[in-house]
Amino acid sequence: MAPDPKIMNSVEQLGYRVTVGDVAAKAGLNINLAERGLLALASDAGGHLQVAESGEIAYLFPKNFRTNLRNKFLRLRLQEWWSKIWRVLFYLIRISFGLLLLLSIVLIFLAISIIVISISSSSDSDSGGGGNGGSNRGGGMFFMPRFWIGPDIFWFFDPSYERHRQRRTSWNSAESKQMNFLESIFSFLFGDGNPNADLEERRWQEIGTVIRNSGGAVTAEQIAPYLDDIGTGYQREYEDYMLPVLSRFNGRPEVSPDGEIIYHFPDLQTTAQQQHPQPVPSYLQEQPWRFSAATSGQKILAIGLGGVNIVGALMLGSLLRGGEIAAQIGGLVAFVASIYWFLLGYGIGFLAIPLIRYFWIQRKNSKIAARNQQRQQEASALVQGDANLQKKLAYAQQFAAQNVIGQEDVVYTSEQDLLDQDLQRKDQIDAEWQRRLESGS
Repeated sequence: MAPDPKIMNSVEQLGYRVTVGDVAAKAGLNINLAERGLLALASDAGGHLQVAESGEIAYLFPKNFRTNLRNKFLRLRLQEWWSKIWRVLFYLIRISFGLLLLLSIVLIFLAISIIVISISSSSDSDSGGGGNGGSNRGGGMFFMPRFWIGPDIFWFFDPSYERHRQRRTSWNSAESKQMNFLESIFSFLFGDGNPNADLEERRWQEIGTVIRNSGGAVTAEQIAPYLDDIGTGYQREYEDYMLPVLSRFNGRPEVSPDGEIIYHFPDLQTTAQQQHPQPVPSYLQEQPWRFSAATSGQKILAIGLGGVNIVGALMLGSLLRGGEIAAQIGGLVAFVASIYWFLLGYGIGFLAIPLIRYFWIQRKNSKIAARNQQRQQEASALVQGDANLQKKLAYAQQFAAQNVIGQEDVVYTSEQDLLDQDLQRKDQIDAEWQRRLESGS
C-alpha cells in the first residue's frame, strides 16, 4: 500500500515524532485510518515505535523518510514523474483553446479573402480582360493590408517575450504575475477550478484543531460552526450531527449531572510533544466561485475575438452557400468549407459556455453565502452562550487533558535490541522491583 500523502505531510509538519492523535488532528483523518497509515509508513520508511509505560505509542521517523520511500516504491517515482509531465500537458491543453480560436479566425478570414479575390478576378476577366485590368495582380501575388487595430496577439511567440513583458509591467508587480493571453482564454471559458476542492479536508482539520485546543473535550456547540446540515427539531436537540465526529476521532459522549452531553476524545489527548493552542477560524468558510482570474482587458478581448469568429463564420457561410465556389477554388477554401460547421460551432460555444457558467456561478455562490451565514450564526451563538452553555463548557474542561509522551517515558523502542534496552534500564528496572516488593510487604 502506497503511503498516504496527508500522513507524510503531517509527520513532517509535526517534527517527525508523532502519535496517532497528532496525525488525526493535523490531517483531519479518521483515527483508525491514521493508525493504519502510520503503521504502514513506519514499516515502509524505516520508522520506529516508542512505547511509553502507560502503553501509549509514539512514532519516530527519519528526516529523509521520503527518500527511503522513493527508493523503495516504483509507484511513488512514477507519480512524481507523471506530476511533472502532467503540468506540461495541462499547460498545453490550456493554451490550445486560445490557439484554436486564433487559428479559426485566421482560416475564416483567409478563406473569405481568397473567395473575394477570386470573385473579383472572375468579374474583371468577364468585363473584357486585357488593358490595365490586371495590373495589380502581377505574378499572382496580392497585398493584404494590416487591418488589426487591437494588440498584437502574436507577441507572446517572440523569443524575447518575457523580457518585453517584464519591461512593460515592471512598474506593477501584481500585473507582472497575471496570466498571459492564451491562459486567459482557458480561464474565460472554464474558470480556474473549484475554490473549495479541499473543503472536507479543511473541515476535519479545523474540527481536530478545535478539539485539541480544548484539551480533547468539547461541546456540540463548539463543533457546530464547522458542520453543515445540523438539522432541526429533535435532530438538533439530541445533537445527532456529532455522530460523524465521534466516529472519525474515536470519541465518546459523557453526561453531566445536569443531563447535558459533552464529547471526550482520549486519542486526541495523547501527543508526542507539548501542544499549544493553534489558530483556527471561528467557523468553516467556503470561498465563492470566481468567474475568471483573467483581467478585465483580457476578458473583453476574449469576448471580442469570439464575436469576430462568429461574424466571420456567418460571412463565410453566406459566400459558401451552394458549395460551388469551394469546389471551383479548391485548396484552402475547400478545406475550410469542409470544417465550416466546426468553426461556427466553436465560435458559438466559445461565448455560450462562459454565459451559462456565469449564471451557474451566481446560483452556486448564493448557496455558499447561505451556508457561510448559517455557520457564522452558530459561531456567534457560541460566543454569546447562555448560562446553560457555560455550564457545559465548564464540565467539558473536567475531561480536558494533554498526555505528552516524552523521551523519558519511553520503556521500549524499536530502534534498539530489547536486550540492550533492558541493560540500559537496569537501574530503573531494579528500582521498580524494589518498590513493588516494599509495597507488597
